[in-house]
Amino acid sequence: MKLDAKTPSGPLDQKWSRFLLEMKLVSPANKRKLDVIVVGAGLAGASASASLGELGYNVKCFCFHDSPRRAHSISAQGGINAAKNYANDGDSVYRLFYDTIKGGDFRSREANVYRLAEVSSNIIDQCVAQGVPFAREYGGLLANRSFGGAQVSRTFYARGQTGQQLLIGAYQALARQIDQGTVEMHPRTEMLDLVVIDGRAAGIVVRNLVTGEITSHSADAVVLATGGYGNVFYLSTNARGCNATAIFRAYKKGAAFANPCFTQIHPTCIPVSGDQQSKLTLMSESLRNDGRIWVPRKKGDSRAATDIPEDERDYYLERKYPSFGNLAPRDISSRAAKEVCDEGRGVGPTGKGVYLDFADSINRLGADVVKERYGNLFEMYERITGEDAYKTPMRIYPASHYTMGGLWVDYLLMSNVPGLFVIGEANYSDHGANRLGASALMQGLADGYFVLPNTIGHYLAETKPQKIQSSHPEFKNAEDATASRIHGILQTNGTRSPYSFHRQLGKLVWEKCGMARSESTLKEALELIPKLRAEFDRDLRVPGTASEFNQTLEHALRVEEYFELAELMCRDALMRAESCGAHFREEFQTPDGEAFRDDENFSYVAAWEYQGRSKPPALHKEQLEYEEVEMTQRSYK
Repeated sequence: MKLDAKTPSGPLDQKWSRFLLEMKLVSPANKRKLDVIVVGAGLAGASASASLGELGYNVKCFCFHDSPRRAHSISAQGGINAAKNYANDGDSVYRLFYDTIKGGDFRSREANVYRLAEVSSNIIDQCVAQGVPFAREYGGLLANRSFGGAQVSRTFYARGQTGQQLLIGAYQALARQIDQGTVEMHPRTEMLDLVVIDGRAAGIVVRNLVTGEITSHSADAVVLATGGYGNVFYLSTNARGCNATAIFRAYKKGAAFANPCFTQIHPTCIPVSGDQQSKLTLMSESLRNDGRIWVPRKKGDSRAATDIPEDERDYYLERKYPSFGNLAPRDISSRAAKEVCDEGRGVGPTGKGVYLDFADSINRLGADVVKERYGNLFEMYERITGEDAYKTPMRIYPASHYTMGGLWVDYLLMSNVPGLFVIGEANYSDHGANRLGASALMQGLADGYFVLPNTIGHYLAETKPQKIQSSHPEFKNAEDATASRIHGILQTNGTRSPYSFHRQLGKLVWEKCGMARSESTLKEALELIPKLRAEFDRDLRVPGTASEFNQTLEHALRVEEYFELAELMCRDALMRAESCGAHFREEFQTPDGEAFRDDENFSYVAAWEYQGRSKPPALHKEQLEYEEVEMTQRSYK
């Protein structure tokens, strides 16, 4: 396997413009002859499908929801970053670039991150033109607020519904292309395999989730925009339907999986309330702008929050990180919360919680202002917990959220399998070892609206792919393999549901490869996961048939992938004998408990190649080189 980043030469701030000047083009008449498949219809997939359709390509867009408007992008709350400097507080493209590189603990590709910062301003203009109702200041300019890991206000927002509003804008653009006939929409359809012919991505095999029918679709290029794999932990902030099947099937067909151990834990999640809970709910990071995080100074203090006086409270983020305070990055804030709870100072029934308190802001700004900024979030919190956060502090605790790992891509957002492009959270490229808040929406829309439409055209013009029909024998082979896999699952006839296996696997991965990892816990996980997988193969029970709407079957197919993915995550974490960003190996800490990087030995992207189920994957390395930034020990103090 050869990993060629295809990064343009020249100064960092000229690489993207140089690529645009030198890229090869497809004429309008020829675009009408080319077919592109897009899997996923969230922000990245919808914006890519709409943009490619507008350019004149024949696009087929697949999503397992009944409508693209149900994509998980809708759940993003706090905002989207852009280097507009509307707040006149010193922001710039370079500062956004540097904050992102530093936030990722210097484990992302420099050129990709700079391009992300460079096109960020265009995203806001695009979305405003689509009618996205961003918050505005009194004078009419778009409003900004701060987010973790930055000392400027660059986050654009629509109350606590930013993801929903952005997705509606992208969906409107997509619907327009569907109406014009350039995009063919396939809802309630799940990709179950990638077809590779002569070393190039040629199409996909899908299952209709209503009828169970398995069909094939060919194309000149395939785009995966299927999100992350955070549900490997079972309990996460992701929607229950989020899964890793598409990217993992591509991995099994030769696409390299990069940095799988880089999984982000979000610090502001509503704590776990019971053993039978099926998912967790995120409270937006934007709340940390006006909320102060604290725990009691004394261990085991069971008094109500309002009964604990100010001098008996520990505002531990403000104490430990005075420069950034409550807006310290997610990985640091999460570990700090775990630390105080492990000391016995956690709050709530389980002791796994800290307070997010708005009393000071309400006194300073007034309840009406706080309600205007975050009202829907407070309402959501009260519906879930039964507590009024205007009167008593919210309780929060870290939980699995975003995945920085994903399929390896080059500067063109193409995987090492020619013709297979990967965008948004499904790829690894922009966030390194930790994603800063409000950057996921930025990456998804940057990839879909501005990057992919150019790079995929360059690929198609350069390669002139031969038209392959879905009648090719390789498609039939892939369909037969998929049907055989489904048949095997249905015929196991054991005693346990896929949900029980998923819960057990998720707890194991969370405990052994979650907020903190060590050599001993990772080795233990690598022994336990194959044993649990063997039990899954032996004792799984899936009722119903394959020729009907069968959500238990859907889940079983996804859980099957999670076993191998969990093993790959632990193998990657064990190999990376350092701490960086959200990858925190307990053996590698600074004297004051912060992540300690080893740039001499691990300044690379770890790209894993599938070798077969019975063989360990092969490790390939893309060395990271920085021309513009100096790799320093990260500090937010």
